[in-house]
Amino acid sequence: MIESKLPDVGTTIFTVMSRLAAETGAINLGQGFPDFNADPALLDLVTRAMAQGHNQYPYMPGVALLRNAIAAKVHTEYGADYDPETQITVTSGATEALMASVLCSVNPGDEVIVIEPCYDSYLPAIRLAGATPVTVPMRAPQPDDPCYRIDWQRVRDAVTPRTRLLMINSPHNPTGAVLTHQDLDALEAVVHDTRILIVSDEVYEHIVFDDQPHLSVASRPLLAERAFVISSFGKTYHTTGWKIGYCCAPPALSAELRKVHQFMVFTVSSPMQHALAAYMADPATYRQLPAFYQAKRDQLAAGLASTRFKPLPSPGTFFMLADYSDISDAPEAEFSRWLTLKHGVAVIPVSAFYRQPDAPASNHRLVRFCFAKKAETLGQAIDRLQAV
Repeated sequence: MIESKLPDVGTTIFTVMSRLAAETGAINLGQGFPDFNADPALLDLVTRAMAQGHNQYPYMPGVALLRNAIAAKVHTEYGADYDPETQITVTSGATEALMASVLCSVNPGDEVIVIEPCYDSYLPAIRLAGATPVTVPMRAPQPDDPCYRIDWQRVRDAVTPRTRLLMINSPHNPTGAVLTHQDLDALEAVVHDTRILIVSDEVYEHIVFDDQPHLSVASRPLLAERAFVISSFGKTYHTTGWKIGYCCAPPALSAELRKVHQFMVFTVSSPMQHALAAYMADPATYRQLPAFYQAKRDQLAAGLASTRFKPLPSPGTFFMLADYSDISDAPEAEFSRWLTLKHGVAVIPVSAFYRQPDAPASNHRLVRFCFAKKAETLGQAIDRLQAV
């Protein structure tokens, strides 16, 4: 037997709820993946790349055509200049980029500030690096402001001489919150004149609604010079199963990240990289996403408003939170299981995104719905929820 490095980590809530949905025939609005296919034009480009012989190991940091395309997009969208040769790395999904960023930048004795609720890979990555996670809760929705907000004073209070890394996520999973200019100002104030690095998880960068821009950390030079900025082609192009993401970072940070990347996965699927490089040359392929997903968001919001759920605003991502306090007093995990079994709609408890999911402070009677689904899927789910 071996001593576990992650003794308190089991099967993720996403796997648990998806399995339960499959076993019961429930509509799965839990795990965050589309139930529709990618653009046939993109799939054709993969086939073409295979036929052209792009089937062997590509260059370790990523195919040059794709890194060049990423550099051009980031410059156009955010005004940031990253050298594709030394500052952009194609990774095996954003999760690998997150893991490599943490492993290459922190050591035992270091502290990493994590703002929760947070994506479930953050804390295990920190523990595997031997560092200590320091969780700072967001301010939960209030009657007069039904959005999660970062409490920057609590973030400042969490900083110690041992703080090495601060992890942020915008648009934010699971809450849908997005960073504002004031948030970026506050982040700059926190890290200014410190040794603190930043991991900025921006996988939903192209899914921001109501004509608002995505405010990337890359757009602020003071932040960009110390940041790993991470995104995902899976979220942008409905190809989560391809597991292709990327990380933009200054040369010194990229060099260290690539050392870990090289021995974690070495490189990423060659034909997919060539296909993505050709496909993203047309900016419309990602600029049309806000309108595409906003229609789905609005369909779900209107549907939930006709039930006993109370939908919360979703400024970004393809997730929406809903308050079930008019339905049940049960903890979020218990309610999510009941909803799946009794009414055939699978959701994710927001408490699962906290370090202590069973604690009262982690339970606000909120569940997360994924609306990256066909209109008919959302309609069927709403029909079921109206009976709750």
